[in-house]
Amino acid sequence: MLEILTKIESNELKRKIEELNQMILTGKQMDAFEKYYHEDVVMRKTLIHLRLENLKSKELQAMQMIEAFHGAEVKSVAVGDNVTTSEWEMDVTYKGASRMKMCQVAVQKGKMGILTNVFIFKLINNLK
Repeated sequence: MLEILTKIESNELKRKIEELNQMILTGKQMDAFEKYYHEDVVMRKTLIHLRLENLKSKELQAMQMIEAFHGAEVKSVAVGDNVTTSEWEMDVTYKGASRMKMCQVAVQKGKMGILTNVFIFKLINNLK
């Protein structure tokens, strides 16, 4: 019985992370943060810890720095026991910089589909 419940929980978590990713892909980051991130979420990005309000502010600043958005794709999603990972590939040109292809893996932990910890690992390749 526990195995069946775990499978149902994993399927629901997978559905939620896929919805979160789709919201981000369609430019609805702020809505995604409101819906899926706990108000006390901690994001660790290059050793910087951000709470939800600071995360929203940093995301808005980053979006304003983009000169051209060439595309994004979720390459893979994995779901475990209250943890998900999403592998992303993004192609952007920032103001005053060359075009970049960025790959990142987001490891998200939480309960009931509400994220409480997010870890971001990035790799940036310059395109010329």
